[in-house]
Amino acid sequence: MDAKEIIRQVRRIEIKTRKMVDETLAGQYHSAFKGQGMEFSEVRAYQAGDDIRAIDWNVTARSGGEPFIKKFAEERELTVMILADMSGSQEFGSSSKAKRDLAAELTALFSFSAIRNQDKVGCLIFTDQVELFVPPKKGKKHVLRLVREILAFEPKRVKTDIGEALSYFSRIVKRKAVVFLISDFLDQGYEKPLRFVRGRHDLVAIPLVDPRELEPPQSGLYVLEDGETGHETYVDFGSKRVREAYIRQAKAIRQNTLQTLKKSRVDTIPLECGEDYDTALMNFFKMREMRR
Repeated sequence: MDAKEIIRQVRRIEIKTRKMVDETLAGQYHSAFKGQGMEFSEVRAYQAGDDIRAIDWNVTARSGGEPFIKKFAEERELTVMILADMSGSQEFGSSSKAKRDLAAELTALFSFSAIRNQDKVGCLIFTDQVELFVPPKKGKKHVLRLVREILAFEPKRVKTDIGEALSYFSRIVKRKAVVFLISDFLDQGYEKPLRFVRGRHDLVAIPLVDPRELEPPQSGLYVLEDGETGHETYVDFGSKRVREAYIRQAKAIRQNTLQTLKKSRVDTIPLECGEDYDTALMNFFKMREMRR
């Protein structure tokens, strides 16, 4: 993708995602994710029904005995981190959108929601090693840089190591953050660092899948290439037995990913390339708001 095409893509994604954020998602994002705690806001006169434990006795004494209570407000500013898988399998896309294209849109969506709520946002791009870390900042210019980084990124490696990405993140980011982990999760052995990050941060996993990975063509001889090993396999989808075996295996892999995330008690938004994801995101934010 040349520089002009990247600029066009960034602009298209900005228009699409900012519209979604402005119309629906910004408020739901605010409600779904908690601030870092409560901070003192002001004092006001006591009113019937107020919690007497909130009375500020020093102010009350200075006011001649009229009771005043402390008011607290949510300390809102959050740190949001996008962990984006850019391994070889993310290049796959049977529809108009590859997995990495969807990752770029989601990065823009979460980032614009974050800065709309005065939160900082950063990005970590990984394969089987961390290839880029962009520290959290505020501002539209910074968000567009994150989107551009993903669209233009040319990975040095093709394999995946989710555990390494999570471990690196844990070492770099100490303060509690909201973490969006975007990957197809075609990896193993990441459960321990996954649970570690979940225990210290607000972790949300977004497992991506392409529809052709779950539902192959009805017929024809195809060459399937593993995006991370380069291994090629000839598959005849005209054979009912072969096609059914392929579907069983693909669905088992997907189900295993979802089960692993569920066992680790990680909030999950499963998404499919080419589908409208706005409803899934809104439902997730509403679920989070109800749970608060």
